[in-house]
Amino acid sequence: MSSGPIAHANRADLLRMRRLAQAIDGPREQDPAGVARRLLALQGQDFAAGSWALAVRTDRATRDDVLAELDAGRIIRSWPMRGTLHFVPPDDLRWMLSVTTDRMVAGLARRHEQLSLTAADFARAADVVTGALEGGGRIGRAELMELWESAGIGTSGQRGYHLIYFLSQTGLLCWGPVVRGPNGTLAQALVLLDEWAPAPPAIGADEASTRFLLRYLTGHGPATIRDFVWWMKGTISAAKAARAELGDALTAIECDGAEYLVTSELADRAAATPATRAEKEAVHLLPAFDEYLLGYQDRSPILDDEHAELIVPGGNGIFQPIIVAGGRIVGTWRRDGARVVPAPFAELSGARRARLERAASAYARYAG
Repeated sequence: MSSGPIAHANRADLLRMRRLAQAIDGPREQDPAGVARRLLALQGQDFAAGSWALAVRTDRATRDDVLAELDAGRIIRSWPMRGTLHFVPPDDLRWMLSVTTDRMVAGLARRHEQLSLTAADFARAADVVTGALEGGGRIGRAELMELWESAGIGTSGQRGYHLIYFLSQTGLLCWGPVVRGPNGTLAQALVLLDEWAPAPPAIGADEASTRFLLRYLTGHGPATIRDFVWWMKGTISAAKAARAELGDALTAIECDGAEYLVTSELADRAAATPATRAEKEAVHLLPAFDEYLLGYQDRSPILDDEHAELIVPGGNGIFQPIIVAGGRIVGTWRRDGARVVPAPFAELSGARRARLERAASAYARYAG
């Protein structure tokens, strides 16, 4: 399937390939760091949800396993694209930023002006935090705000957030080890990126853009060019150039009148291995903001318009955890401690209820 005319696929085939790419069905990753490498980036603005997104794609990882990966620096969290926090592999963050930083920073110029944040403010903030963290230091958000305030750098309003964001977007800081607060609350400490993830060899802009597309499709395909451009907040022209550069490494398929791209390796693997009964009958409990939904601009293949309001109530941007069966979203769920409380859109069959209970048990084991 790696060359020749565009192949045709039905929606079930399309969604099966996505689940295989994302390690939701088929072979899982051995550990959360492998998941981060597979998907390149997983949304992480909700720390608990992102931790489950990393674990659910493994064989049996627990929350403690995810936290251990963060403490060891095998996964870090930053703003590689779209101004949204993501869990990413440390070896990949810098080249991702090399593609996205200029556009993201330029887009914030007006907001920085409104907050009276100048280049001198960012430089002073960088000097202060670097001096505090050099030599393996780490600092929590609240402590960093106090440090900057004591140095005469105002952090009120959104100034503190934008200082952290800018210094992360430009490659100075990242969120690293876990901080365990009172009552079991979890957060992350900020560290110097250079100390937490030593720089790999630099690559050119064109190579970085091409790598971006290939890695996205490896962990998210099949997807359209517009899905990719939305996901990494890039340009159509750069995406098309990357596609041309990748050549036979990609396969084009047509589904419901749209052209999707998938890695030729995955297209061949999916064609050679028909869906198993376990895949066809699987029910998955995926977290809020999961890449299976938010990894694409067009979500119609997996979500009916009539249910969109239930996933994002009031259109407030807060996505609910989702129940997936047959590759499509069939309901939402919530946590009550480690217990799962499902809210399916319609009555589930007995077989799906049984599968959902298995998924709920897996979440309870993860959560301890």
